[in-house]
Amino acid sequence: MTTSLRTRRPAPSPPPPAPPQAPKGLLPVVLTATFMTTLDIFVVNVALPSLQADLGAGPAVVQWVMAGFSLALAAGLVTAGRLGDRYGRRRMFGLGLALFTLASAGCGLAPTAGTLVGARVLQGLAAALMGPQVLTILRTAFAGAEQTRAFARYGLTMGVGGVFGQLIGGLLIRADLFGLGWRSCFLINLPIGLAALVMVRRCLPESRAPQRPGLDPIGVVLATASLTALLLPLIQGPQLGWPVWTHLCLGASVALLAAFAVHQHHATTTAHTLTASTPLVDTRLFHSRAFSAGVLAQLAFWLGQGSFFLVLALHLQFGRGLDALGAGLVFTAIGVGYLITSNATHRVTARLGDRGTITVGGLLMAAGLALLALSAYAASGAHSAADGSVWWLAPGLFVDGLGMGLVIAPVTSVVLEGVDPGLTGSAAGVVATVQQVGGALGIALIGLVYYGADDATAAFGHSVLALAALELLLVALVRLLPRRG
Repeated sequence: MTTSLRTRRPAPSPPPPAPPQAPKGLLPVVLTATFMTTLDIFVVNVALPSLQADLGAGPAVVQWVMAGFSLALAAGLVTAGRLGDRYGRRRMFGLGLALFTLASAGCGLAPTAGTLVGARVLQGLAAALMGPQVLTILRTAFAGAEQTRAFARYGLTMGVGGVFGQLIGGLLIRADLFGLGWRSCFLINLPIGLAALVMVRRCLPESRAPQRPGLDPIGVVLATASLTALLLPLIQGPQLGWPVWTHLCLGASVALLAAFAVHQHHATTTAHTLTASTPLVDTRLFHSRAFSAGVLAQLAFWLGQGSFFLVLALHLQFGRGLDALGAGLVFTAIGVGYLITSNATHRVTARLGDRGTITVGGLLMAAGLALLALSAYAASGAHSAADGSVWWLAPGLFVDGLGMGLVIAPVTSVVLEGVDPGLTGSAAGVVATVQQVGGALGIALIGLVYYGADDATAAFGHSVLALAALELLLVALVRLLPRRG
């Protein structure tokens, strides 16, 4: 009698859970808010001359129309991320959208320059309230390939708002709808914001951190004070000639940032005790190589973005004598390249991974900026810059736009990949803050290069060459990121 032994095969593992199905309309709603915020950062550049004449505002007040928004936005982002974790991301997003729409009405109807500055500060605070919630919602509502596509759309939206902001503003002012002039640049937000508000409750699911975190009042005060002390001189210093108070503020910001870091580390390490406070920024985030290296890559990328748009606008309007609409039309060369690659970013990422995609994008941006520098030097040496066509800039701008389209989405999504759900709001606040700080710091640094040159065309060439070096730094930092699909 023989006994046959049958080998029992292990039971097949259950299939992985299906990615969560995001409600229809979620992406348009959150990206509408992203577009309005990005647009309002850039469109004001076009409106400044006419609003200054209309309101009789002096140069200092006009500077605060821009500085008030930027300062309030950057200082409030980390705290806003924590508010979303605690009270609900949909609730904070909806509140921020409502305040932003109300503040836009205040800007558009402002009877005096002082009122306009106050409304711009409220706009910045409202934008800060929305920013981290958008990143967190994209991170939690989508998974896998859908999440990659969602962040690609996020990058596309930011790029369109930034690249075409000046063109949109120029068209609005040239059209002079209902005789509103510069006011239409702000009032255009009303119908868009109200339409998005109607859809918030229907399209956005509510989410919070798994454990309701505290607010960390000491962390809030230190974060706000340190960012204000850092950004205020960076924003105002170049226009004012770097007076003594700007240097004192920068020194104080170092001390305050150090105190904030020590407080956050202590709060993180003692979070398990009954009397401990919840840290505003959990320092365990930086134990992740993807997060730490991703934050550095974000900083390198955003150091170049705001400063590039600034020196290009200065060169076109003051160096080449174009009006706002003419300068905006030149910006379309970047926009065409950007639209081509940003629409395909998720497919490129699926093939090359985040590291490969960002590397290709950074190299394209460096090549485009180097081409712009060579064109500027050639034009400066051959003839007066005012005698030639500005369209010699187009090839370099187009290549730079191609690279931008490949960088913005993956350099943002890779930072949040793998972040614990309970820390997503905090991480999103850090990412959004780095974007704003990088932009302000880049403008201050590149401003030194631009204004340090005698010839306007050569100044543009020096500036974009320095920015090309920044993109090579981004490519180097990307090597620190972990490999991922």
